[in-house]
Amino acid sequence: MEKLYKLSEFAKLVGVSRSGVVKWIREGRIRAINIHGRWYIPESELERLTRGFYVGFKRIAIYARVSGSAQKDDLERQISSLEDYARKHFPQAEYIVIKDIASGLKEDRRGLRKLIEMARKRQIDAIVVAYKDRLTRFGFTYLRELFEAYGVRVIVAFQEEPKDYYQELVEDLIAIVTSFAGRIYGKRSHKYKKVVEAVEQAVKDP
Repeated sequence: MEKLYKLSEFAKLVGVSRSGVVKWIREGRIRAINIHGRWYIPESELERLTRGFYVGFKRIAIYARVSGSAQKDDLERQISSLEDYARKHFPQAEYIVIKDIASGLKEDRRGLRKLIEMARKRQIDAIVVAYKDRLTRFGFTYLRELFEAYGVRVIVAFQEEPKDYYQELVEDLIAIVTSFAGRIYGKRSHKYKKVVEAVEQAVKDP
């Protein structure tokens, strides 16, 4: 039986709003199935539509990121899965691999800066990431709009992150709390230390 996507799932995969997908259905641009008053889109429609989106891509950038050097094996697996994805979906395009070992909260990542520079110079047609937060932990929509302003499409290959990203989320949470506590109380204050210690202890608890 063919896989069916919910409207919200399909919208994320093709990079448009949910209301945009509804509009396509009403205009007859995509085939949808109504089940008990809810619309579902067959996987074949996703493949048909994305083939149209990807025609003409000559050079794409694969972007992979992990937070720390201890995750280098994860980084290589991420790159390998993205290369497989690129060969399957963009057989006509050449690709370049760009990677970062840095927090998704960090704005001045070397790899991210390179992506922006390549987009600005019109050296790439698309950027492929495994998950949204590989590109950035916050502000994905703004970054995507920046790249699209340069004519570069941002494609998220997969929708559900592996369970082993939990530790990375914990590290980012601590970094956020530490940053805000430092601004509010000052890094030398007793309150700052108490807040940071409380958060670190909380994430250690089962």
